[in-house]
Amino acid sequence: MQASKEVIMHTSSRPHEDAAVEALHKDPEYAADYLNAVLADGDQQELMVALRRMAKAYGGLPKLAEEAELNAKTLYRTLSPQGNPELRSLMSLLKAMGMRLAVQPISHQHT
Repeated sequence: MQASKEVIMHTSSRPHEDAAVEALHKDPEYAADYLNAVLADGDQQELMVALRRMAKAYGGLPKLAEEAELNAKTLYRTLSPQGNPELRSLMSLLKAMGMRLAVQPISHQHT
């Protein structure tokens, strides 16, 4: 019984970041909802964190840079906390993750 308790304790102490990255990798709908929520908030630093987390979930920056046909060093800089990705780079990165950027109307409630 002691051995199984140790296994349970080990799994439950898994870092939140690892669990989040795994969830993003396993569920593309969740990943899209996650990015949409971050984009809706409009905070650029949060977007950079989210894109780095997504990149990790989809194989890491070097792999995504290759798939997106972007320079890896440039991609690291682009997704840094001070980064400011160009639309072309963002679209290429999202495409490498199997996603795309879309525009939706803001829903207004009529009174």
